[in-house]
Amino acid sequence: MRLYSSRIPLLSKEIIERLVAEGDIEVGSKEEADLDVQAVLKEYIRTDRELTEKAKDLMERRGLAHEQFGKTKRAVAEERGFGLGEEGISWICNQLLETFMHSRFVDEVFASDGDLRKKMKEIIRRHMLVDEELDGEVRNRIRNLQEGTANWDVEYAKVMEQIKQKRGISD
Repeated sequence: MRLYSSRIPLLSKEIIERLVAEGDIEVGSKEEADLDVQAVLKEYIRTDRELTEKAKDLMERRGLAHEQFGKTKRAVAEERGFGLGEEGISWICNQLLETFMHSRFVDEVFASDGDLRKKMKEIIRRHMLVDEELDGEVRNRIRNLQEGTANWDVEYAKVMEQIKQKRGISD
């Protein structure tokens, strides 16, 4: 699962709209509350990129194989108290709850933390699953190539970029 920066405005607007419409929160300005949500989502992406770089550096220093990247990144993320994948959604929701409690643009929070988390997770998960859809589409298009080969890697990246451009998704 991955959060794309191009989806942040749509995602934040959907979160605020749903929570306001269902009476879970009351905001003085939807636009400003939306910007608060966007700030949390942008911070998630920034931190994720930072951890990716740290994991790459650590792997290089230790001489680890590329296959160890996921494990290394997860270890670095745990060290910083940052969530990846499904835990990333929980991390985002916790940050959003904190933001709602301290934002001067969120006048009142009526719903319980659990109810807010459940609604936000549903919305965030839907937007983050785009990555899995893209992967499936790319694999379907290059199924004639042997996975794991250099040719497959090059073609995968090329087709992924084409599909992202077609759908208007950017990193």
